[in-house]
Amino acid sequence: MMYGFEPEFIVGLFILVAGTIAVAFPRPKIYIIRLINLEIPGFGLLLIMLSLNEALALFTFGAISVLSTFIFVRVIQKREVAS
Repeated sequence: MMYGFEPEFIVGLFILVAGTIAVAFPRPKIYIIRLINLEIPGFGLLLIMLSLNEALALFTFGAISVLSTFIFVRVIQKREVAS
């Protein structure tokens, strides 16, 4: 089997790129929208890793979700304190 050409991989790449653009350029520029949009690239990464290995996909999705949410919530808290 040739890795990289499964449908999960191609769809995952598309979702990863689209989600990254959605996070970088959100329509309403508020932090909660960016936090919600941050889950989109995480799901795309899950699909990419799912085409390689199921356990790797689970661990990667968990780590990305936890770390990105933690970092982004800290940024939101610092912005609110500064305002």
